[in-house]
Amino acid sequence: MNCPLTRFRVCWVYVTPSLAARKSFPSYAYLPGKHPHPVRDPLGHSYRTDPVTVAVGEALGSDVFRWGIDLFNHGYYWEAHEAWEPLWHAAKQSAQHRLFFKGLILLAAAGVKIREGKRVAAARHATRAAGLFRQVVRVPGGLFEKALGMTPAALAEHAQAIVAYPVVLREPKPAQPEPVFDFILAPGSESDRQFSGPS
Repeated sequence: MNCPLTRFRVCWVYVTPSLAARKSFPSYAYLPGKHPHPVRDPLGHSYRTDPVTVAVGEALGSDVFRWGIDLFNHGYYWEAHEAWEPLWHAAKQSAQHRLFFKGLILLAAAGVKIREGKRVAAARHATRAAGLFRQVVRVPGGLFEKALGMTPAALAEHAQAIVAYPVVLREPKPAQPEPVFDFILAPGSESDRQFSGPS
């Protein structure tokens, strides 16, 4: 479901329960040039964190994957991208997993660009993500559907909606996390969960 505006979408903050086991969210949602780089700068919120390794067969049920979903749903898009990247690298032997994780990474990158006010870059990332999600639609067993709480086809439509209805943030808050999408990722959900904002 898209926000019911003719030209732009305005999204509201929607808080979802945490999926990962007792992790604290970062002290800030990284935006390039606005904050210390999380992993390269000694002042970064993730400086000197150890890389995580997860086997591709366990990736969709892993704490790493669920942590990425938590970060994404709460508006930490750069951090979600970083959480999912090792899963993408680990998926070298599974083309479908690789497409899926790359799509999530690009969708998270679109979230960063939306927060930066870079509509063209956000649309480019969202379009690429939508194309990748459309390629994993026919995976047997509903593996990806269970991991997202929606089909990859539905997520492709959400990604494509970013292009058709660009998100306009009410009052951008650079250091605070800010959800910009009108849907959430909800593993194990039977239906496509969305938030349409106040009436």
